[in-house]
Amino acid sequence: MSGQGRRKIFSPLFIGIILVFLFLAVIGFISGPLGSSILSKFGLELNLPFGLAKPEPHLPAALVFEIFGFPVTNSLIASWITIIVLVGVSYLITRRMKPVPGRLQGAFELLLGWLYNFCQSVAGEHNGRRFFPVVATIFLYVAFNAWLSLLPGFGSIEILNPEGHHVELLRGANTDINTPLAIALVSFVFVEFFGLRILGIRYLGKFINVGPLFRSIGQVFKGKVREGLNGLLTGVIFAVVGVLETLSEFVRIVSFTLRLFGNMTAGEILLLIAAFLVPWVFAPIFYGLEVFVGFVQALIFGGLTLVFLTLATAHHSE
Repeated sequence: MSGQGRRKIFSPLFIGIILVFLFLAVIGFISGPLGSSILSKFGLELNLPFGLAKPEPHLPAALVFEIFGFPVTNSLIASWITIIVLVGVSYLITRRMKPVPGRLQGAFELLLGWLYNFCQSVAGEHNGRRFFPVVATIFLYVAFNAWLSLLPGFGSIEILNPEGHHVELLRGANTDINTPLAIALVSFVFVEFFGLRILGIRYLGKFINVGPLFRSIGQVFKGKVREGLNGLLTGVIFAVVGVLETLSEFVRIVSFTLRLFGNMTAGEILLLIAAFLVPWVFAPIFYGLEVFVGFVQALIFGGLTLVFLTLATAHHSE
């Protein structure tokens, strides 16, 4: 490496950033309970005002206020904020579309273009265009729910609710099991809707497939005992498979809900514990990890919805 390259790497700004990070790491370590417990073994006690309060994770979303008897929780407020942000960003991008896009327009065109190509690669050109609005909406909603919950104010601003309890004003929407359940129900409804719309009444055949069983029973009553008994077992299998297909559609709602809820809640608890044990050290690392996890969970939710949409609209021969 040339001398000029070494000077760029070890510039005063770079060295200053490293020193500031090391300073914050040391202060964060000794001000946290982990560092304090180690120092106490050597007879040192430092009461620095940089530590965080002990986290108290809880699963149910807290009530913030009521509107005509309708309970409004902190996670519901967060979901409203996500919707407002998505609508606002969409308006800012589309109100002055340019042939040569700026940074914001270019970033969203890149993201939506990638999602559109992803839908077409899985479902084909025609169905991919049909499924794109549903898949993109689910992806953006889940991703922005996760990313906005990492902003300052989420979990740190407390108010007194009507029940007289101090609760967080904002909480990540994905960490309330009702939000993943609502998204899973939307995914389920659109899968069944497109299945019926594209395949018609034939779509119900995979759930109620008792035709072979009734034909076999009919053959037995017509005197064709051998043919009827040979097809009876196959008819029973088809009927049982239809029941299993029906159950799998509803089990899918449970798996969608628990997957998103579990991952997002675990990430929130991980951030709280890391920030409490070693303030300012591991929190930025886990923040970056949670940004990536939010993207992955949004991609999984939207991608699985796309796969189920594709399977629901495919003919039996395909």
